[in-house]
Amino acid sequence: MARPRPGRPGKLTPDQLRLIPDFLTHGAEAYGFPGKVWTTTRIAKVIKEEFGISYHKAHVARLLQRLHWTPQSPVIRALQRDEDEIERWRKFVWPQLKMKARHERRTLVFTDESGFYLLPGVVRTYAPQGQPPVLKEWQTRDHLSVMGGMTREAKFYSLVRQESFNGLHVVEFLKHLMRYLGRRLLVIWDGSPIHRRTLVTEFLSTKAGCGIHVERLPPYAPDLNPIEEAWQQLKHVELRNVACLDLEELHLQLHSAIARLRQKPNLIQSFFAGAGLDL
Repeated sequence: MARPRPGRPGKLTPDQLRLIPDFLTHGAEAYGFPGKVWTTTRIAKVIKEEFGISYHKAHVARLLQRLHWTPQSPVIRALQRDEDEIERWRKFVWPQLKMKARHERRTLVFTDESGFYLLPGVVRTYAPQGQPPVLKEWQTRDHLSVMGGMTREAKFYSLVRQESFNGLHVVEFLKHLMRYLGRRLLVIWDGSPIHRRTLVTEFLSTKAGCGIHVERLPPYAPDLNPIEEAWQQLKHVELRNVACLDLEELHLQLHSAIARLRQKPNLIQSFFAGAGLDL
């Protein structure tokens, strides 16, 4: 036999509680707050305005937990994005590319570039209360340029240099991919200027590179490229709180981090799901 729950009944009725997410989805600015930020203090004011009920912010946090609302970092999106075009690419272009790769026996590769700096990716860690650990970083903008390629078969390839990339590096990386994946590639990348350099277009028109078909992602749509998730995994998981003294040490740490990532094929394939691309 079910027993009644102890304690006083809540001030909000179940129906009122279910309305809170609907109020919050209108955004903080709809209630006169500057910026698109919800805090427990602001939400307490919304509850007071809508229902005439006062709550301490600590109790508001418990209410939000019951409603499955959690503190999260916003995802940045460019105002110039064409959401309809991005959705069309995901629903129609991507299936066509998979079919093209299958019919023409091409290996489909997503490629992208990123920078890895000596400044560590700082995340929380346990330490004695009141004694936060200290990461001693070499404060400089020196960095490694990294070019990566990811296949649907959960293979990850990389090119690392201690200089900014140019067209020569793109050609070098394409040759690197051909060496391991064969000459028939379907390369998907963004509209970065280095992808459009004369050296690159000339290489793709030669006998050596003519087997490569290139497809460009829609503008301002990094979320369509699953390799973006790989960069986040490397920077904020594999290299979290890693402070290096120089680029040589960073290169070694990055090499080890990439090796660990390659040992996680299920994780790599999950990056495709995160980009909304079925395999």
